[in-house]
Amino acid sequence: MSAEEIDAYLATVPEPQRATLQVVRERLRAALPEAEECITYGVPTFREGGRKMAGFAAAKNHCSYFPMSGEVLPRVADLIEGFNTSRGTLRFPVDQPLSMKLVRALVTARRDDIAARGK
Repeated sequence: MSAEEIDAYLATVPEPQRATLQVVRERLRAALPEAEECITYGVPTFREGGRKMAGFAAAKNHCSYFPMSGEVLPRVADLIEGFNTSRGTLRFPVDQPLSMKLVRALVTARRDDIAARGK
């Protein structure tokens, strides 16, 4: 599994989702410089130390960010007001990538979640 798989996934995504997700991918690369990029259950995913840290995907009318734990989004509740969310998904507009500030906060919350679980 590799970054090439994510390249192949993105090649199938229509615009403007493709460009939006490419920006999110670059921001995740910056926030997780040691992470491995792969596809997990059909979703582009970043893994660090063998742990899934973040994923993203395109849908018809939105893009999705997957924090890989239901404990992450509540930790950043103040930063995601106005977004459509569920326990394990943050949905955002097809033409508005997540900010670097939010991506870093989501990654930090995921690391804190892992540390709290002792896993």
